[in-house]
Amino acid sequence: MRTGGCLCGAVRYEIDGPLREILVCHCVECRHWAGHAWAATAAALTDIRIDGEVVWRGSPRSEWNAKRGNCMRCSACLFWHAEDGERMAIGAGTLDDPNGLRVGGHIWIEQGADWERPPEGMPAYPRGYPDDAPALGWRT
Repeated sequence: MRTGGCLCGAVRYEIDGPLREILVCHCVECRHWAGHAWAATAAALTDIRIDGEVVWRGSPRSEWNAKRGNCMRCSACLFWHAEDGERMAIGAGTLDDPNGLRVGGHIWIEQGADWERPPEGMPAYPRGYPDDAPALGWRT
């Protein structure tokens, strides 16, 4: 089981299942929401338990009709969820122990800032994660 939460501790979550490798998203929305590229893992909705008040706001440019979840008190950037998705993205930095996951790739780099380019040799995609890209791994 993995645990995590927001900066002030008002929102806590538990994940009782595998986590996806991290995707680092450089899209305009993530940059404006988090202040930089957003590193996110993901878990099945059925494996996540959230305690505390999360404010869900629409992600205006999302092609997935997604919502972004922030702590009601401290506004920490915690979650991203596509309307009909069976998984939810979780800010990797909000895990109590973020170790043991690896970055699987960088997405939306065409919208990224020049000062946060992916490292040499890291898979990077101009837009979202392509269907023909290697499958991302899952770890417990």
